[in-house]
Amino acid sequence: MTDPIYKTDALIADDIDAYLVAHQHKTMLRFITCGSVDDGKSTLIGRLLYESKMIFEDQLAALEADSKRVGTQGQEIDFALLVDGLAAEREQGITIDVAYRFFATEKRKFIVADTPGHEQYTRNMVTGASTADLAVILIDARKGVLTQTRRHSYLVHLLGIRNVVLAVNKMDLVGYEQAVFDRIVADYTAFAASIGITDFTAMPISGFKGDNITSNSANMPWYDGPALLPLLETVELDATIDQAKPFRLPVQWVNRPNLDFRGFSGLIATGAVRPGDEIRVLPSGKTSTVTRIVTLDGDLPVAVAGQSVTLCLADEIDCSRGQVIAAADSPTEVADQFETTIVWMDENEMLPGRPYWLKIGTQTVSATIQHPKYQVNVNTLEHLAAKTLDLNAIGVANIVTDRPIPFEPYAQSRDLGGFILIDKMTNATVGAGMIHFALRRASNIHWQATDISRDVHSGLKNQKPAVLWLTGLSGAGKSTIANVLEKKLVRMNRHTFLLDGDNVRHGLNKDLGFTDADRVENIRRVGEVAKLMTDAGLIVITAFISPFRAERDMVRAMMQPGEFIEIHVDTPLAEAERRDVKGLYKKARSGQLKNFTGIDSPYEAPEAPEIRIDTTSLSPEQAADEIIARLIP
Repeated sequence: MTDPIYKTDALIADDIDAYLVAHQHKTMLRFITCGSVDDGKSTLIGRLLYESKMIFEDQLAALEADSKRVGTQGQEIDFALLVDGLAAEREQGITIDVAYRFFATEKRKFIVADTPGHEQYTRNMVTGASTADLAVILIDARKGVLTQTRRHSYLVHLLGIRNVVLAVNKMDLVGYEQAVFDRIVADYTAFAASIGITDFTAMPISGFKGDNITSNSANMPWYDGPALLPLLETVELDATIDQAKPFRLPVQWVNRPNLDFRGFSGLIATGAVRPGDEIRVLPSGKTSTVTRIVTLDGDLPVAVAGQSVTLCLADEIDCSRGQVIAAADSPTEVADQFETTIVWMDENEMLPGRPYWLKIGTQTVSATIQHPKYQVNVNTLEHLAAKTLDLNAIGVANIVTDRPIPFEPYAQSRDLGGFILIDKMTNATVGAGMIHFALRRASNIHWQATDISRDVHSGLKNQKPAVLWLTGLSGAGKSTIANVLEKKLVRMNRHTFLLDGDNVRHGLNKDLGFTDADRVENIRRVGEVAKLMTDAGLIVITAFISPFRAERDMVRAMMQPGEFIEIHVDTPLAEAERRDVKGLYKKARSGQLKNFTGIDSPYEAPEAPEIRIDTTSLSPEQAADEIIARLIP
């Protein structure tokens, strides 16, 4: 091969150390290949690996260990072998996830994310695109713009990727006809404009034949734009743009190896910092001055976006993991309520009102998602009504966090505007999202202090507030026990209030059904009411199936420590169905009643309740006495 990109071969052979130093200081471009199924993504990646004459990570290690052998032999990577290898991975299901490939040229290093084109694996495409500087959107020249082309383009724009290449692939299979290319570009341009992509580079290629990959192809003299690899080598990186923005450093850890040193370490998200700069720590708002910028290679006079550093400050201010150090005169926003776009990535539907872990920057907080404002149809861009989001759905919804967090709109900062959602029970990543803006209510609504505290309320009643949360299957006996329990407590001059599942659905929750999402919202509302009642000093008794542990834990977290007492009214399904006082099990078995707990909707029994009541051995009177004995020793 005589292409100029291979002139580093001599350096590899003559001076491996010099080569590795030069290689280390090359810029890194992360890009993604995406599009529909069988549009040639793996073939294109194989071609790039072959044409750049670079190798996989394990082969690179072999190169470092034995550079002379590789340099003198000058052995080329076999393109067919590369493509066959990628195809074999696909057949084994490996590229159902995201496959990352490393290669390099004389000018730049690259990491390419090969993502599956299947609609059901849209979440994997989002994973690959989340860290990409550029997207290569492939279109099969024989098929034109497809649904997945639109979906992936929408996500690319949504994720803030500014550099887009439209690669019309397999031009060799349509006779390299310009008319085919022009028609596809025109179709794509119309769609791209509708979603906000106004600038992209369109090029006709053949990944299999190598046309327009490293240089312009003689088979398409009518195309005078750049070839793919030279474009990838020269495109401006996001890091360069980020350096011009205000300074932001999400704190990853506090570094204090000894009493004489205290530093705050992290990766600079945007901007630059110098000793002497005034900074502000958020969300606390405390200010100080940078005294040192420390790295393993010594102190720096300046640090910029993309560098990992440790900052030393002039003042001993409170700063911990998850907080953000920002330029004092241009701080980030702080809020606890946001409008967001969410890409749902889990097979189980999103449950509005259920608490999830939200990870943004270096901070993890508890957050609840409200009912979606709408879901996006990626084909028509129509806004569809939706009560929840299913796998791969894209929707707009408000999110509320349990405390204020520093953030920036995603359009300004991926690091401080992008987040993932994690299921608290399984620790699985279930969604990814982008913050649009803070809701005005987040800054316009403030907690109003009152003079009469909850301690005063409970003191007047001469009792300690509590929530006696009875949970169990329908027909377990919750309402019966709750009613007996309240009568006994009233006779003891205790101030109580009973919240019964059926009664609440006649008023406060009359708008809710029995889907999983509605059940979550049902319990959330009841939990908020119970919290207000404990603030009033009452002993609150609730009788709800409350089938999900996550929602019972959510209510527990609302209460003061020790005030939430979970009572499992433990009745076997067969016994509850035998009683069937309301005839609900019969309807559920016959298919007349959908989403019925224990039949076609799950019940998650408490794992460690404060009290367990076995109704097969205790009467309602005995059960109430056991609860009172625990409540009032």
